[in-house]
Amino acid sequence: MNNYDVIVVGAGNGGLCAAATCAKAGLSVLVLEKHNIPGGCATSFVRGRFEFEPSLHELCADSTHPKMRSMVHIYRELGVKTDFLKEDYLYRVICKGKDGYDHKIKATRQGFIDSMDEAAPGCRRQMETLFELNDLFDAAQIYMDDCGGVTGMNPITLLTKYGDFVRAAGNSTDKLLSALGLSEKAKSLTNTYWGYLGNPPRDLNAMHFISLLMAYAQAQPYVPKNRSHGMTLAMVKVIQENGGEIRFNSEVTEFLYDEKGAATGVVVNGENIYARKIISNIIPNNVMNLSKSRFTKKMMRKLANARKMGMSVGCVYLGLNATAKQLGIEDYSVFVLQDKDANVQYDLRKSYGFYIVNCLNVVLPDCSPRGTSMLFFTITYFDGDFPEDMKPEEYKKYKNDLAKKYIEDYEKVMGIDIMSHIEEISVATPVTFARYLSTPNGTIYGYMSQTWDNVVNRVVFKDLENRVKNMKFCGGHSLRGDGYPSAFITGEMMAKEVIKEIKEGK
Repeated sequence: MNNYDVIVVGAGNGGLCAAATCAKAGLSVLVLEKHNIPGGCATSFVRGRFEFEPSLHELCADSTHPKMRSMVHIYRELGVKTDFLKEDYLYRVICKGKDGYDHKIKATRQGFIDSMDEAAPGCRRQMETLFELNDLFDAAQIYMDDCGGVTGMNPITLLTKYGDFVRAAGNSTDKLLSALGLSEKAKSLTNTYWGYLGNPPRDLNAMHFISLLMAYAQAQPYVPKNRSHGMTLAMVKVIQENGGEIRFNSEVTEFLYDEKGAATGVVVNGENIYARKIISNIIPNNVMNLSKSRFTKKMMRKLANARKMGMSVGCVYLGLNATAKQLGIEDYSVFVLQDKDANVQYDLRKSYGFYIVNCLNVVLPDCSPRGTSMLFFTITYFDGDFPEDMKPEEYKKYKNDLAKKYIEDYEKVMGIDIMSHIEEISVATPVTFARYLSTPNGTIYGYMSQTWDNVVNRVVFKDLENRVKNMKFCGGHSLRGDGYPSAFITGEMMAKEVIKEIKEGK
């Protein structure tokens, strides 16, 4: 068969969610994935007797309001069967140097407020205000959804009833936290998650950041019990049970169009395959590179060139021949900062400015063999951080030096021995992610959320960008911005648009 209702290009979380939604609606669906397994970054790899996660270590899987869509809602409605565990703490954050600190911040609304006020006395009311603001953000987004999008809503209502939502959407996180009157320490603690969005607080959209932080705090971080590979295989099962087809080892090498510029299909393994609609889980830059230039809109090319690529990461994966308890590791997620100012952390990122260390065994004790444990280091990389003039013969040393640098710093910060317990080690850099994901600069987040290109603006103007007839985009590079939750939500969103258009004969 080479004709389908829908072709989904890429079996990342967004693509899988889109395919499952379309298949469950009775459409004929084909998913094309260049690798031999699904999931994109939500997969796993094995070294020795350890199974490592490439990048996923926790999910913001639930929402802060029953009417707000989330991964939990989507999985339930699709019938995806997989189990998740909740972590009781958001993070332990250790700030080195002068005026440094070491605090554990709890999850749940009350737990977050209490632990923040204990760490930075006097900030309780401001923390309560952040949750109240997020309640307003939820209400504003529900209002826009109920109105059917921007065209159906009343701008006056949005400005008067949800004015703080509009103001937050147009300002940086720095400006919002300063307006609340937070102390420097309270601001520092609040900004801990800035790296999750890949933008320093001076440039980070306030609404986007507060929504993410409050969602993690209120709904708690989730960890897939059967690892991310089990999570994506559960989605594959739903697609296949509803008549969908998935082809692995099937990389799309060209997008096909008719003479009017409407997408009609793809070329994969030398075969032309056609569909009424295409949903791309791969970044628009790559779609344009795989399309004849006369078929890509000028606006689409200009927008892609104007946007700034989001961050990539360096990762150090360690399989250790001792348990977390034996090593003295008690925390699942530890953020290590060189300076209490998150903007300075960004500026100092090449010299321990900011990194995260996770120990999955704390949440999932049997994730590694008995008597062992695993550590996962995440180091942020931004455009231009990776040496562009590196020679191939220098790459191995670069990776070894990167691992040694951060392991030794973590040992010093924590006062524990890691080096002598390493049984397996693997190191990934932006080059690794570029090769695996085929994204520019190895970005794992798509496009950076900037002041002019924030989530609200993308949603408001979504019909003006990437206007390729019969083609939709989902995933971390799409209108909801980066992150796993956004991938699920945009996958469902684009699938529902496609289902409606096909049923209406468009």
